[in-house]
Amino acid sequence: MPHVAASAADLVARLDGIARIEDGHLVIGDETRFRDEGIRDLAWTAGLATDEGAVDAARWIVWEAGQALGAHSASIQEMYAARGRGEISGFTVPAINIRAQTFDMARVVYERAAAHDVGAVILELARSEQTYTFQRPADYATSVLAGAIAAGWRGPVFLQGDHYQFNAKKFGADPEAVTEEIRRACRLAVDAGYRNIDIDASTLVDLSHETVDAQQATNYRISAEMTALIRSLEADGVTISVGGEIGEVGKENSNEAELRAYLDGFHRELEGRSPGVVGVSKVSVQTGTSHGGVVLPDGSVGTVAVDFGVHERLGAVARNEYGLAGTVQHGASTLPDELFYRFREVETAEIHLATGFQNALYDHPAFPADLRDAIRDWCFENALDERKPDQTDAQFVYTTRKKTIGPFKQALWDLPTKDEILAAQGDKIAFLYAQLGVVGGRGLVDRYVTPVEVHRPLPEVLRAAVAAG
Repeated sequence: MPHVAASAADLVARLDGIARIEDGHLVIGDETRFRDEGIRDLAWTAGLATDEGAVDAARWIVWEAGQALGAHSASIQEMYAARGRGEISGFTVPAINIRAQTFDMARVVYERAAAHDVGAVILELARSEQTYTFQRPADYATSVLAGAIAAGWRGPVFLQGDHYQFNAKKFGADPEAVTEEIRRACRLAVDAGYRNIDIDASTLVDLSHETVDAQQATNYRISAEMTALIRSLEADGVTISVGGEIGEVGKENSNEAELRAYLDGFHRELEGRSPGVVGVSKVSVQTGTSHGGVVLPDGSVGTVAVDFGVHERLGAVARNEYGLAGTVQHGASTLPDELFYRFREVETAEIHLATGFQNALYDHPAFPADLRDAIRDWCFENALDERKPDQTDAQFVYTTRKKTIGPFKQALWDLPTKDEILAAQGDKIAFLYAQLGVVGGRGLVDRYVTPVEVHRPLPEVLRAAVAAG
């Protein structure tokens, strides 16, 4: 079992003979042991330790190890720009939201990517997921980079802030307070190393207005403001990929008029705020899906009709008229397997996958029965206020069990049966790589994406631990 360090000094001692600090820099003395042993201690310490100094030390070492071993946080912007120019096509980039077992899931993602010559895969986390999974941007970035290192990955790591969403009700009461929340979220994401951020102000679309432009006005104005902020935070020469959204998932399907109104208004607003800066690289649209799927009374997920024509029509507008990579699909991980190839056929730029992997964990036959019972009990003891009047017990547990990921974080990371479960997750990931057309595409990513080496200053707590040792 990996070691959770009690202090920075404990962590340094644990890495003795594997890695050391010299003149403020990380030196990896034994790469094999570092990838096999040391990186697990670092990930567990960063993700589970209670000592802040140990956490800070682990985060720094993982980041610097990524620089040394070639696992660099990167932006997918230039590749998406090439797609917008018509230079590349025929694939859909999977964006996977890792809620649980983040280190091991990231490791599996990159092991399968290396095995299938995949370069285009995004690992993301939504703001709402940060809260209930106990993963702030710095936590998530560290776990993902550590998993990539453990997998032996050398190449770009696309970390993405998903659904940096505006709460419509709160925005109506205090727009500035809500906007400042998202500003702060963007700053934290960039500081943590994210180089891809999706802004979702589609919740602010007001269909009561007569014109489509007026309906989208608050959405495109706020999206432009956030994009201008993100551009001001770029300090390493990397252009962060920013995504927009025109149709809130689970609502009415998107159309061309809405897309044009949003992008035209967005570009006017952005040019007025920050002349000449790069805008969004993609736009999320609604096609008939919903986050988490449609849950039936027995707790299973019902079939959803996806209007692939939305991607085909709006994607063409996004690429041909605005130079974007295309459209993005949310809420798709619970769709039937036989539908996924359709996304690349209609040139969907990106697809977001979250709940399906969570379900594959919780519902796997190897998941311990006693832990499943404890999770169920937690839902009834802590989330009853979220239960809808017409929900069955199975529906209620399905919709709330994601809230247990944070409270049961260590139990899920230390799961004794996780190897069998992770093998199944890896098979699904490999299947999605093939269906979405990214197998064999590593060279394409390398052609357009040039990771930038970025070093961070040595934390004082780590400097002191090294001096004392």
